[in-house]
Amino acid sequence: MNSNRNEIQLHLQVIIDLIAQKKIVEANLKLTDANKMLDDLIDFCDDNDDLSDLARFQVLLNHLQQKIEALKIELN
Repeated sequence: MNSNRNEIQLHLQVIIDLIAQKKIVEANLKLTDANKMLDDLIDFCDDNDDLSDLARFQVLLNHLQQKIEALKIELN
């Protein structure tokens, strides 16, 4: 789980960096990849503590999605 957690954290940092650079398309693509990865991990998770950690990542990804959508509106 730790390697998966680290991989998700790296994806999140890249998404945050892309949002800061206002690279919406790239951020959205990374977000989609991270969501798929997280969904797979949740589907196969059998430990409640790990599931709780994954839920936190899911909340953060949802927040980043909202930021991307707001940035789209702002730039148009």
